[in-house]
Amino acid sequence: MITYTEQASISPEQAIDLYIRSTLGERRPIDSIETFAAMLANANLTISAWDGENLIGISRSLTDFAYVAYLADLAVDEHYQRQGIGKRLIEETQERLEPGCMIVLLAAPKANTYYEHLGFEHNPRAWIMKK
Repeated sequence: MITYTEQASISPEQAIDLYIRSTLGERRPIDSIETFAAMLANANLTISAWDGENLIGISRSLTDFAYVAYLADLAVDEHYQRQGIGKRLIEETQERLEPGCMIVLLAAPKANTYYEHLGFEHNPRAWIMKK
């Protein structure tokens, strides 16, 4: 049975392992435990999906809870994909936001077509500045 929680303590090692199993590791700094520790510590809304003791999904957001939530990461273990887990993680995120709060994300190339069927609107005006 899959369980969803906002209360889990997730180690950087667990997160890195999940990101590798989800393919999101291709686009994240999986070689830096320190960066992952900061990513987990500084996200202010993290929902995780578990199959027993096994971390199988995560929704990691930065939000003010009223106007916008930036969904920084949505990752689901490849063996668990196409079971509605990603959709449920987004729903669990939405439930914790005020009505009218929008969710904004940058889709990974492999997931670009995933979000439209969930009700997201495409916006071509995203900009990125890398340091």
